[in-house]
Amino acid sequence: MLSRIAESLFWIGRYVERADGTSRILDVHLQLLLEDRWVDEDVACRSLLAVMGSLPPEGVAKVTRGHVLNQLAVDRSNPASIAYSLQSARENARRAREIVSTDLWETLNTTYSRMPRRLNDEKVHEFFQWVRERTALSVGISESSTSRDEPWQFLTLGRAIERTDMTARMLATRSLTEASGPSWTTILRSCGAYEAYLRTYRGMPTATNAAEFLLLDRLFPRSIIHSIRRAEECLTAIDPVADRVGHSNAILRALGRIRNDLEYRPVTEILDELPDHMERVQRVTREASEAIRGRFFPTHAEPNWIGETS
Repeated sequence: MLSRIAESLFWIGRYVERADGTSRILDVHLQLLLEDRWVDEDVACRSLLAVMGSLPPEGVAKVTRGHVLNQLAVDRSNPASIAYSLQSARENARRAREIVSTDLWETLNTTYSRMPRRLNDEKVHEFFQWVRERTALSVGISESSTSRDEPWQFLTLGRAIERTDMTARMLATRSLTEASGPSWTTILRSCGAYEAYLRTYRGMPTATNAAEFLLLDRLFPRSIIHSIRRAEECLTAIDPVADRVGHSNAILRALGRIRNDLEYRPVTEILDELPDHMERVQRVTREASEAIRGRFFPTHAEPNWIGETS
């Protein structure tokens, strides 16, 4: 496959997943700001922007819910925003038009064309729900209409890498501030994991069990371990000698390092330093993404989050 096609498919997977994950995180935290009047809005909004890799607006003394919505939802120039992700997914689908199915192209194109440029405060929740529905439709179409060959592997690889990153960001928001962090039940619901958690643990969420589920459950598709294993499977299918030579060795080494760190470290220890551990996961996904770029499509620069550092 041409490297430019492989790269476009990889980034379609990442951008669709990024739009979905960002909508979930914003929906949870902006709702908390409305429900809890004791939360310091400026501190909570600045912390949320930092977790999402975005800088506060310049010259603003107090960052508000409106600023967060503008930067992370509708700002088409901010790589961390939903609008930018949907636009980029559509553009990458256009570049790979000879590979992407007509249904997937039409879904991404329609989604971008219907993306609003501003949001009504009373309909923010409906907007986030719409984003989740459209991204789920895109994933469903790719899963049901794409042969399990290299194009599907690159698409799935991108989605798995991004899902690892977004779940880590969601868990990092648990400790934004002492007052504004969401409950574990809220985090599970935002990940679509609440019912799956109840079937697994058969009881109300506790910090240890909920964190263990989202970090280590091998059956739930949004857990960090499941996403890392899916990425490793895709890499092995794309390049069967990936565990032995070249840049691909660096990819599996980066993913394996964080997987082993999570699997063999006690969950209580991870909880005690949750933001640091989740930052480490995000750093490893950046390293893996850079290694993938160097191995499979070295001629193009990688799109990055604002403020992203190696």
